[in-house]
Amino acid sequence: MSIELRVPQLPESVSDATILSWHKQPGESVSQDETLVDLETDKVVLEVPAPQDGVLTEIRFKVGETVQAEDVLALMEAGKAVAGAAAVSSTPVENEAAASDEAPVLSPAVRRLVNESGIDPTTIKGSGKNGRIVKADVEAAIAAQPTAAAASPAAPPAAEGRVEERVPMTRLRKRVAERLVEAQHTAAILTTFNEVNLQAVSNLRVTYRESFEKKHDVRLGFMSFFVKAAVEALKQFPIINATMDGDDILYHGYFDIGIAVSSPRGLVVPILRDADQLSFAAIEQRIREYGEKAKQGTLSYDDLTGGTFSITNGGVFGSMLSTPILNPPQSAILGMHSIQQRPMVEKGEIVIRPMMYLALSYDHRIIDGRDAVQFLVTIKQLLEDPSRLLLEI
Repeated sequence: MSIELRVPQLPESVSDATILSWHKQPGESVSQDETLVDLETDKVVLEVPAPQDGVLTEIRFKVGETVQAEDVLALMEAGKAVAGAAAVSSTPVENEAAASDEAPVLSPAVRRLVNESGIDPTTIKGSGKNGRIVKADVEAAIAAQPTAAAASPAAPPAAEGRVEERVPMTRLRKRVAERLVEAQHTAAILTTFNEVNLQAVSNLRVTYRESFEKKHDVRLGFMSFFVKAAVEALKQFPIINATMDGDDILYHGYFDIGIAVSSPRGLVVPILRDADQLSFAAIEQRIREYGEKAKQGTLSYDDLTGGTFSITNGGVFGSMLSTPILNPPQSAILGMHSIQQRPMVEKGEIVIRPMMYLALSYDHRIIDGRDAVQFLVTIKQLLEDPSRLLLEI
């Protein structure tokens, strides 16, 4: 019996997807729920599984082609013996090597890196759980390639002159570019700055680091303090948590905080939903989970949609000061930066303190400068005296 493998229903506001990679070729046997093809959308990679056991007989779309919901991706025969699969029709797929039944299981992000580098995954020793190959294993194999190539006498000489390489933008990168330009064109973006003394937060982290990690199995980082401070400040200044809806201002009675995370495919912003109801440990656990899913390319649309306010931390890359861009339709975004030991004056004396510059970009169409400045000052006060977070003052 012939079965059609169709593009699943795409999330709202997503009109199409791109074929990222095929895991099976025509004539190969497949198992129920085994991933056959990866589809790349604006934000995430969708895995399309086999509906039941059988043999893949025909592929309708090549890698790089665009598909829409309900398009027929491929045909397969249900329950057909592998031995009888040699005569099935096939449509060649460019840039895809036939996968063997013993090929290692790879996440979409790892698989894409393997395909781009041309490395045989069976030669890579996985360091993940149960020997699973992770991104770091592939990167280590890539780094080892130049040495091997240099040692080979048959290696061709390096090309002379100025070399250029044209690489298509990923759908995620194109979507990010569109949204950033949209934000610049539609919003009146201003940025206000301040600095915060993180000595009190640093002392708390040092004092309770071991006991916190032992009890909750997660590190006590700075981000949970910033999320907590942002939520309390948003409660005091609800306009920062609002969005523009035509000629109306839509106030949100909940606090869904977007946390900017770097992934192999680009910047993504997963959402901490109802952040006001999360403990410090729950916030740190969610952020860790999102970071792992971002690296593996397994973030879902539910993880990435929505959000009323965002936080981005350029400090992890060494940024000293920046002006973050709004994440539409949100009206404000908080930028964190690197922590630097700097001389400060306290009670007439010069002392060394861990200081961080903060930046708040906001849409001046609905947010006045006074509210933006006072909001940022409130975050500063909450972080410099964390007991305020417990007392909600």
